[in-house]
Amino acid sequence: MSTHTAQTQLQLVGKLILSGDLHCETGLHIGAGKGSLEIGGADNPVVKDAFGLPYVPGSSLRGRIRSLLEHALGLTAPGELVYLSKRKGQEVRIHQSDRPDDEICLLFGRNPGRMDRVQGEALDTRQATPARLTVYDAPLDASSITAQMRENLDDEITEVKSENAIDRITSQANPRTLERVPAGARFRVRMVLDVLCEEDKALAARLIEGLRLLEDDALGGGGSRGSGRVRLGNLTLAWRNRAFYSAGSAEAELASGADLAAVQSLVNDSAFGEKLS
Repeated sequence: MSTHTAQTQLQLVGKLILSGDLHCETGLHIGAGKGSLEIGGADNPVVKDAFGLPYVPGSSLRGRIRSLLEHALGLTAPGELVYLSKRKGQEVRIHQSDRPDDEICLLFGRNPGRMDRVQGEALDTRQATPARLTVYDAPLDASSITAQMRENLDDEITEVKSENAIDRITSQANPRTLERVPAGARFRVRMVLDVLCEEDKALAARLIEGLRLLEDDALGGGGSRGSGRVRLGNLTLAWRNRAFYSAGSAEAELASGADLAAVQSLVNDSAFGEKLS
């Protein structure tokens, strides 16, 4: 539980830098939209950068972590959700509140203004909360696509998974194809957690909880059909206090080459806050 109050003063204490590898345990599909369809290509291509390489958008990873934490914390009841979009067929509902100790709003930010709740009176808050968590786009480590893997891929670096939707009355098949980054691929992830007050130090544990939930869930599309299982490893956690930026002081490396379990033990330790000085 957060100890933030409406009187909590914000001033940069430092930044926690988490970096490491995101391993694809199964094929991964994060869609680019059908605007990039090519003749003979998959119905649902993956998002690629300017060099034609797949990557994991920071927004996709950040949004999935947020969604998993909202469910885990019981914040998806109608009274806890607001509409980002009410366009018919394209509704977007997320959690937001005006509680100063709301860890979701502290991690991911909160905009002031009036928003319609899914159920109950509209949320009207004048408090803006800066997002503590920044998640960067994760580029593909091209060396993780081995020569042996390339021999069995449909494209140089991706595979095409064919699926069928079966009509329950006529048994007619409706085939579709899904482009995926293959199992075994690896992406480089980087996240920065701003610590703007002493109370923020506890948010590191909430972030790692979200990442552990992700490992037993799915990232991207087709998760319930086998895609999107990922694992985080080779993690480095570093602390850069204010003096790092103002006077060139050295960073403190808190973990190196670690898995999520080891990082979670570190941030959940009662002495963790003392390391962030």
